Amino acid sequence: MRLPAVLYRRERWDTHDGDFIDVDFALPEPAASGAPVLVMFHGLEGDSQSHYARSTMRWFADRGWRGLVIHFRGCSGQANRLPRAYHSGDSDEGDWMLRAVHLRWPDAPLYAVGISLGGNMLAKWAGEREHDASFVTAAASIGSPLDLAAGGAALGRGFNMIYTRMFLTTLKSKALVKLQQFPDIARDGEYTRRLRASRNLYEFDNEYTAPMHGFRNTEDYWDRASGKPWLQAIRIPYLLLNARNDPFVPVASLPQLQDVSEAVELEQPEQGGHIGFARGPWPGRIDFIAERLHRFFSQREPSLP
Repeated sequence: MRLPAVLYRRERWDTHDGDFIDVDFALPEPAASGAPVLVMFHGLEGDSQSHYARSTMRWFADRGWRGLVIHFRGCSGQANRLPRAYHSGDSDEGDWMLRAVHLRWPDAPLYAVGISLGGNMLAKWAGEREHDASFVTAAASIGSPLDLAAGGAALGRGFNMIYTRMFLTTLKSKALVKLQQFPDIARDGEYTRRLRASRNLYEFDNEYTAPMHGFRNTEDYWDRASGKPWLQAIRIPYLLLNARNDPFVPVASLPQLQDVSEAVELEQPEQGGHIGFARGPWPGRIDFIAERLHRFFSQREPSLP
């Protein structure tokens, strides 16, 4: 799989609570303030160099769009300032990010896409805000585990444990740095041992993600942060794209027509894996996501570049 080259310009945005996020703008940027804007929210431990970000940002930048990859806290290569990090259901965080973009380019049509974890957050945001989300013209979630309990269970089984260990390597490393900076995070004398010993996302979320972000435990976090219960409340045009062979998202957990509002379009192809959708002869092209997004967005605005 050959990844397209993409250059970024980075901005650092201060948050309301004294922290920061880093935002990468794909180059070249359009000169016109009214050029369409695409905001991307990345997946778990992803960033602007993830394959889906590079391919999508390159595709849209080449067509005159303004493309932004907004990094969740601690995902841009530099540790954030506060003990907290990011989580799958942080729709309040997504709200101020999207509104900041809209305020900066108020005359530009604004589109948003969330990948995996970022897509769960975005879908939850759209459902919670209902008509208040209408400043976003259309949005999409790609390969998102909208039922976090089902997705978390899938990641804790069989071959998927290879990916879980990769995620845990960086998640634990970041959490242990936070523990050094903020010793009060430790709830008891065994906290560091339990954190290091976390074997799956359930155990890690129970020790760090859930309590750090206001949840009682993993069950409470996965239940309250899942986007699926909010799909019937979405009022903006919304695409939910999930491959049925995605090893991280069990088929039985995928939303059905009765789970979503009329504004939501479900697309569940048989193939695609987890944010793969490669096509063509080896090494394969990975521009399917970008092309599908553009096709969906253009249904609402045929004049889009």
